[in-house]
Amino acid sequence: MAVDPIEKKPLYHFLPGTPVLSFGTIGCNLGCQFCQNEGITRARVDPRQLDEAAPDDIAAAAERLGCRSVAFTYNDPVVFFDYAIAVAQACHAREIRTVAVTAGYVSAPARAELFHQIDAANVDLKGFSESFYRKMTGGHLEPVLDTLLYLRRETTVWLEITNLLIPGLNDGDEEIRAMTRWIGEHLGPATPLHLSAFHPAGKLRKLPPTPASTLVRAAEIATANGLHHVYTGNVRNREWESTWCSACGELLIERSGYQLLSWNLKGKAQCASCGETCPGRFEPSPGAWGPRSLPIDLERLLRP
Repeated sequence: MAVDPIEKKPLYHFLPGTPVLSFGTIGCNLGCQFCQNEGITRARVDPRQLDEAAPDDIAAAAERLGCRSVAFTYNDPVVFFDYAIAVAQACHAREIRTVAVTAGYVSAPARAELFHQIDAANVDLKGFSESFYRKMTGGHLEPVLDTLLYLRRETTVWLEITNLLIPGLNDGDEEIRAMTRWIGEHLGPATPLHLSAFHPAGKLRKLPPTPASTLVRAAEIATANGLHHVYTGNVRNREWESTWCSACGELLIERSGYQLLSWNLKGKAQCASCGETCPGRFEPSPGAWGPRSLPIDLERLLRP
């Protein structure tokens, strides 16, 4: 459990600059060979070692800490499905929004029940081939695409996508072209895409980290395919960290890592230069919370 900047989820078009109370449990419904949270997703823990928190305790803690939202993250909320729904309901009763950081690997009935309680989601689209999903995650691509289509067509959930680029496995130009064309055609060009760098982890510790040049190349392919808001992750790059107006090209939100440096939106998220509306869920002014994450001791946090 931690208090994070919302940009760390990553969400760049949902309440920028605000703190989010992040928490997860243990376990996962995929078996990614490149998992960077193995200590959580594959943990085998004696129940006596675990802490407990009632749903309203989580919501109340978020309210006390000044968090505008609560994120189900670190492992997939599909794993703690009933608990996530109960926490979301408790949050909404206190006017606190909810965020799902998910791989989107979920059946249709469960998908509808879970996302009915969610305000924003970042879906980890791990690759764009069935062979990659089968070999590297133990899952399948189609259910994830179905989740993305469901979120866009049948909900009001704010959607952003993350794609982790792994050298030699899913970073080829043709795969990136196919993925970004699909996003633009089926989800819309305004859908934010975060391209993240792989760092050796899991069973792929012998692979090199993703070069910054790969992220930039992928971002250029995505923008050439018409996507308006493409970002690079894990690598500092002002051009690809910041938000730019899709109409006039002016800088809207300048970022350095998780920190906001400038804000050029006015009114209802309109470009200060041309008046074009920036897609997302924005408040009249940015949050002023600092960019660092703060680890939270659950037992202390929930103490009255």
